[in-house]
Amino acid sequence: MNTITDAAESTFSLWSRDCADRVERALESHLPAASVSPQRLHEAMRYAVLGGGKRVRPLLVHAAGVLTGARPEILDRAACAVELIHAYSLVHDDLPCMDDDVLRRGKPTVHVAFGEAQAMLVGDALQALAFEVLAGAVSEGLSPQAVTEVIACLARAAGSLGMAGGQAIDLESVGRSLTQDELETMHGRKTGALLAASIQMGAACGQADRLSGDMWQALARFAQTVGLAFQVVDDILDVQSDSVTLGKTAGKDTQDNKPTYVSLMGLDEAREFARTLHAQAHQCLAQLGPSARRLAELTDLIVHRSF
Repeated sequence: MNTITDAAESTFSLWSRDCADRVERALESHLPAASVSPQRLHEAMRYAVLGGGKRVRPLLVHAAGVLTGARPEILDRAACAVELIHAYSLVHDDLPCMDDDVLRRGKPTVHVAFGEAQAMLVGDALQALAFEVLAGAVSEGLSPQAVTEVIACLARAAGSLGMAGGQAIDLESVGRSLTQDELETMHGRKTGALLAASIQMGAACGQADRLSGDMWQALARFAQTVGLAFQVVDDILDVQSDSVTLGKTAGKDTQDNKPTYVSLMGLDEAREFARTLHAQAHQCLAQLGPSARRLAELTDLIVHRSF
């Protein structure tokens, strides 16, 4: 039994590493070279994106694409677009006018390394590049209608009803006590929306008719659940890990008096909540059959990184 488990873990590790490597190469090819004018901006963009991060969102794109038989080249573009939006959000979130952080992915944040003005421009440019890359999926064989759908999906996830709106609620909530429903609304937008979009976009990059209406609904419930689980685990890690392990400043939420699942529930109950969400996510995936295996493995990775 252990041999079977070890083999499964090895297969997943190989798959995830191969996916992350191909997305890294794709990101490098889409980002302007640092030698291209304006050199300082392009250097900072590459600094913000390349060589760091867990690439969870690109992995979710590729894993969801398995459900509908999406071509890897098309999934690479969707994965790059999501990661570029994610990277832009981190650059802007770290600014002094937002979360005012100095460490990200184990190195100085972009505004520390390049200055605040460059950091603002980096975020703006990465956001624009994300949609340029996604629009190019037509050249890889994705239909114009499907390209329009995935662009709209990413735009909604990044906008005022998604990630940007979640950050606005987050800023307004400093020093306040939120209910669990309010906290879930905030993080469902700030963190969950982009994670959910990664899954929806990956599946939309293939043959949508491979999934029934009920299966699409199960996938949507899964996306929402795993996005929430990701944030709960992030809150746990912020309390129990150090900055070296996290690659960002540990304890920052507590220091900034931000509401978290740990501050709301306590550490033990937050861990139990993460386990409950983990089980619920797997229940959703059970309706999707064996092709959801990679999504199930990613769910395990997201939740168990703190346990």
